[in-house]
Amino acid sequence: MKSAEGNNHPSSEPLGTESIQLAQGNGGTLTKRLIDHVFKNKANKDLDLLHDAATVTFDGPYLSITTDSFVVSPPTFPGGNVGALSVYGTVNDLAVVGATPRYISTAFIIEEGFSLSTLKQIVNGMHQAAAETKVAIVTGDTKVVPKGSGGGVYINTTGVGDSQDAPIWDTSLIKAGDHVLVSGSVGDHGACVLLAREDYGLQGQLKSDCGSVVPLIDPIKHLEGVRFVRDPTRGGLSVLLHDVANETGFDIELIENNIPVRPEVASVCEILGFDPFVLACEGRIVAVVAPDISGKVLEHWRSIRNGEQAEHIGVIVKNTESKGRVTIVTPMGGRRFMNELEDEPLPRIC
Repeated sequence: MKSAEGNNHPSSEPLGTESIQLAQGNGGTLTKRLIDHVFKNKANKDLDLLHDAATVTFDGPYLSITTDSFVVSPPTFPGGNVGALSVYGTVNDLAVVGATPRYISTAFIIEEGFSLSTLKQIVNGMHQAAAETKVAIVTGDTKVVPKGSGGGVYINTTGVGDSQDAPIWDTSLIKAGDHVLVSGSVGDHGACVLLAREDYGLQGQLKSDCGSVVPLIDPIKHLEGVRFVRDPTRGGLSVLLHDVANETGFDIELIENNIPVRPEVASVCEILGFDPFVLACEGRIVAVVAPDISGKVLEHWRSIRNGEQAEHIGVIVKNTESKGRVTIVTPMGGRRFMNELEDEPLPRIC
């Protein structure tokens, strides 16, 4: 586990288990250890473990490839479904590395007895999302497993995109004093899926932020001073910012009052004991930018639908006494550490 002072990288510690645990799929420290101990292979230098899409070169434009799996429960929720989410999630992973999404392949694993009408709704959601994002679903596969052997429906995707330029955003570009920006409210998707689960007995008007981030990426793609861009999906804002802190060695200081959280999300988290900063977003981006263009990026985002709540939420800090900490300045002026995700806060949300 990462210490409060950030002295140890979480993936360097032993797995401490002989079987797979649910929390090893949440994107937090246990996921990092699993990747480091099982999937990391020094002989395979093409396997990108730090980004959501790998970029390779060939005779022509730069090619970016990403793969992902979607295991949402329930498979439909206010504002979307697992089919639409699978397309948006794949498109977004390509967009945040500067690529233009082009093609998607998809594979379904469906449990015997799953509702045909729900399956049609999910597939229609995929086609609508593909049409909106101008990406082509070009191939696919379907498998059906016996009842009790699956979780309703699982979707795996592979996405391919291209760009004329080499990737321009990376944590290695981040400097002390840079601003941390978020394009909108955080935790919407995670809270929405939570409300959609009958066993919690809650109701609300909240909708998932499930959607494409391409309109948020396009106006900043060629702005000089954009250092790093990523979407805060599994593990939400917390996992993303701890990744940045661990990779750069810089501290990140956040202003709690500046982090946009919808009142409905805050209420759900307060009632059920969740932290909105670890809940997944599926239509937001976080950017680290030079301070002199921070206002310009926010101006672009706030002029776009779903970007109206964009905010400057923190700053990159070089601290000689510590490395890789994420701290939050509270409304009362105090400071606390942002907890790094370990346990599973909400399974099967993306």
